This record gives sequence, C-alpha cells and structure tokens, in this order.
Amino acid sequence: MNQNDTIVALATPSGAGAIAIIRLSGPDAITIASTLFVSVSNKALGLQKTHTVHLGTIKDGNRTIDEVLATIFKNPHSYTGEDVVEFSCHGSAFIQQEIIQLCLRSGCRMAQAGEFTLRAFLNGKMDLSQAEAVADLIASDSAASHQLAIQQMRGGFSSEIQKLREELLNFASLIELELDFAEEDVEFANRDDFQALITKITKVLKGLIDSFATGNVLKNGIPVAIVGEPNVGKSTLLNSLLNEERAIVSDIAGTTRDTIEDEIVLGGVGFRFIDTAGIRETTDTIEGLGIKKTFEKIQDSQVVVYLFDANVADVDYPPQPLAAPPTGEQKLSFLIEIEKIKNRFPHKQLIVIANKTDQLSEELHEKIRVTLSAVEGSHSLLISAKTGRGIEELKNTLLDFVNTGALRNNETIVTNTRHYDALLKALEEIQKVQAGIDANLSGDLLAIDIRQALYHFGEITGEISNDELLGNIFANFCIGK
Repeated sequence: MNQNDTIVALATPSGAGAIAIIRLSGPDAITIASTLFVSVSNKALGLQKTHTVHLGTIKDGNRTIDEVLATIFKNPHSYTGEDVVEFSCHGSAFIQQEIIQLCLRSGCRMAQAGEFTLRAFLNGKMDLSQAEAVADLIASDSAASHQLAIQQMRGGFSSEIQKLREELLNFASLIELELDFAEEDVEFANRDDFQALITKITKVLKGLIDSFATGNVLKNGIPVAIVGEPNVGKSTLLNSLLNEERAIVSDIAGTTRDTIEDEIVLGGVGFRFIDTAGIRETTDTIEGLGIKKTFEKIQDSQVVVYLFDANVADVDYPPQPLAAPPTGEQKLSFLIEIEKIKNRFPHKQLIVIANKTDQLSEELHEKIRVTLSAVEGSHSLLISAKTGRGIEELKNTLLDFVNTGALRNNETIVTNTRHYDALLKALEEIQKVQAGIDANLSGDLLAIDIRQALYHFGEITGEISNDELLGNIFANFCIGK
C-alpha cells in the first residue's frame, strides 16, 4: 500500500439504499473532490473550513451524476489524520459506481480492506489495539460484544498496557545505565521499588490473561449443545428458545440427523444453540453420522443441556447419587447417559432437564425433582418445551454461567487472541525477571528479559509491528473502513 496515494471506497454497505457514503482520503482528496463537485453557492470546496457540509452536484464533464452533500475533514483533524472528503449520495448502486469510477479516473486508487483505519494507526490517531477494536465494533451483534469493543476502542486496555510499559521502560533504562558504571558498582534502580513493580505487573498480567475466558465468550457468543435420546423434545426446546419454528418437530424418533444451529441474545450476551441428533444405538448409517457429530458439538460447546422425557423415567425408588457406583437396574437409564457425558467431558457446564412435565402427575413431578437434586455437579430443571413452562428459568440459568460482573464494573477484559498470546509471552518474561531477582542475578542478565517483556507489550499497542502483522490484522476489515 502506497501511503501517498489518495484512496476511495464505499463506506456504507453495498447495494441499493436511501443514502450511500463514498469516502476519499489522502493528500489530494480535497483537490480531486473539488474537480468533481459543484457547490450550489459556487464556493470552492478547497477553501472551506474543516468539518463543514456543502450541498452541490457531482459532474462528469457536462453530465450531472447526482446531487450530493460533501463533508470536508482537513488533516490532522480527521479519522485517518489525512485530508478526507465524504460524498453522501443517493443509494442507487449505479450512482455509487459512477462516482467511484469518476474518482478513480481523477487520480484516486481503490482502497484496500481496512486501509482507512490502517492510515489512522500509521498517523497516530489510534494505537493497534484500538484499530482492532474498530473491526470488533462493526462485527458486534450483542450488547456485551458492543460494550467490549467500545471500551477497547476508547483505549481502556491499551492505556493500561502503555502505563505498565512506561514504568518498566523507566526501570530498564536505569538498569542499562548501571551497566555503563559497572566498575564503580553504582546502583541507580532501587531494587525494592523494582521488586514492587514486577509484583504489580505480574498481578495485572494474570488478571488480564484470566479475563480472556470471559471476554472470548462475551465477544463470540456461548455455544450450547442440546443433547439427549431421540424424541425427547430437543428440537421443540430449540424452537421455544428461538421463538420460531427453526427445527422440524415430529413424533418419529431420529428426525434430526444433522446439527441445527441458531443464535439468540439473552441479557445482552449471545448464545449459539445447537440442536443435535438423538443419542442411541442405531444401524442407520446416516443417523450414526449425526450421532457422531453430536459428540463433536459437545466437545466444541461450553454448556451441555441434557434433555430427557420425564414421562418415561422410572423413579419409583430412592435416587442414587452419581458419585455412587452403578447398582445394576437401580441405575436409571438417563442417569447412566448423564454420567457418560460427565466422565467424557468433565469440565463442561451441564444442565439436566426433565421435559414434557406438563403431562406429569404431581406425585411423579416431585419424584423427578428429588431424583435430579441428587445429580452432582450439574444444574437441574423441570420444563415443558411445548408450553414454554420453565423456559425463562433455563435462560436465567444460562446467564448465571457468564461472568458479566467485570463488564458491569467497566473492568478491562481481553477479547483478542493476538493480545492474549502477547500477554502470555510478556508474563513468561516477567516471571524470568522475578526468578533473576530471586537468584540475585546481575543487571545485564535482568535487562535481557526486561527487553523481551517490553517487546511483547509493544506488540499489543503497535509500538513494535511489521508489514506481515499489519497485513493480517487489516485484511479482516471491510473495504471502506
């Protein structure tokens, strides 16, 4: 990418609409726009103040293409830090292309994906973590992911990293200075203060690293697998959660032979529900493949909802806790299946649900409730997916799994995998520094690990970057942003 070029792109979604915005940025943006735009008041566009809007027409020679509004942003007071002009035109796809083609013929180059934001980063309008947050903000589809992106775009995360980096850099400079006076045995960096800083940095880094688990699910949504034997109401439950007929419901066992996925937002948090094929012994090849995929989806999920039909559960004896060894026929069939899932996926959050409870007698209803209370390490509910009974309780249970406290308290939460990796590497180097302090190593050896920690801090905010890294980051942006 030549940063001296003036670039142009459609800044609004492609296709017909009421209004479209075409953005130009670069050293010749205002000059090129002035040759295309004719103000209704005959004002020269290049002589107007920054952050002003002007009504006029776009002309290709004597041909009028459209009546538009031209908005001027003069450097450095623009999104990119360069001269920027935005044409707000009518949303015809034909008009959009006519104006863009005219800009290209007049000296612009078509912008590449994320090039406007890349220029904002290169011109110091934002650091690299803030630039990445722009893409997250565009992609946000829930209140939680939106709030995380806004927080990061405003610099909450990067300012915290920058502060730690500056403090560590200050001590690194003092230690480096000591090396120049090694023969005099002078100590410029107070070792007690240095130890306190390393302890502080270690604590902050561990907190940020731990926050990634929460941040990742808040950003990308929480996958929830709905599993159980055939014909227990899994598809009905999915439809009830989504409030639409998303999955086919039938009395015929084994109707769902592949996974069906859809997303909803609960309490500002995205959940991706996966309706899976019923688990049972089968000779049907296609159904067998579906059951195999069920276990793959359980592996990928964070929450497993195990559903069984309350009407066919035999609970006419005292329930056995799952911690107890199996006792032959005393072990309920659905409890055996639950135990298998728990043994195979011990770290998954598990919700055990008795479905079709609208058909139960009060006596059987209570017996099932007592039985489920004995299932250790899981949450249990009695619902009716058909009537909607217990669905709200299920939604609240799912929300309880998400740590939204940090989000509500506006704490810094890491959501980016690249940042997470850099934090892990920085922590590793800081721990080496701590080990060096404990071993009373010389300043020159401590300085090596400090430099590496500073390097990984710089990777996050962009003080240290390369073309390959920037290319990978901004390739994920949409063109025009």
